[in-house]
Amino acid sequence: MTTTADTRHTRQRYNLIAPLYDLMEGWVELLWYGRWRRRLWREVIGPRVLELGVGTGKNFSHHPDHIDITGIDISPGMLARAHKRAQRLQRRIPLLLMDAQHLEWPDNEFDEVVATFVFCSVPDPVQGLREAYRVTKPGGRLLLLEHMLAKPRALARLMSWLDKPIHWLTGVHIARRTLDNVRAAGWEIESVTSLSPADIFRMIIARKPVAA
Repeated sequence: MTTTADTRHTRQRYNLIAPLYDLMEGWVELLWYGRWRRRLWREVIGPRVLELGVGTGKNFSHHPDHIDITGIDISPGMLARAHKRAQRLQRRIPLLLMDAQHLEWPDNEFDEVVATFVFCSVPDPVQGLREAYRVTKPGGRLLLLEHMLAKPRALARLMSWLDKPIHWLTGVHIARRTLDNVRAAGWEIESVTSLSPADIFRMIIARKPVAA
């Protein structure tokens, strides 16, 4: 169970690291993340898309030109960086300060919801995924890039053991069962693509049933 204190702590942590965030992740972005982001955004159809947890705007250069995208983030510090990146790339992207666990839209508002490396740090991932489900139109899709608990048992046990100290240090959970969380929120998983050894990093595409 999470609390408003958990959410407040997440916001404060990302405000603190916002000035250094791109520098901290630069090497993984260059080696892997950038390629995976590009691959995910090629799957996006739209026409109306919500991007959760835009951070500093690392996905903006991969956004398709023909799609109407709105972005949110819980951290004012990260959003300030995202605004600057959008201006630099000459992209008009509405960017809103909002909690993914409590979206401020009515039901069935978007055709697709996209998030990259977000649900490892959302305090209540199932609640966030339920909110994404709620604002997605029936038949719409969820597209995720996430790192999660590894498949090999020995590595999974190690990750579970390290999860608490790593979360304390970084705010990120490394042992979440993201596929189970997606299903628990009501989504029907259509495809899961492994992006790394041990299936730690995966691309997930899920759909909200038409009858929902």
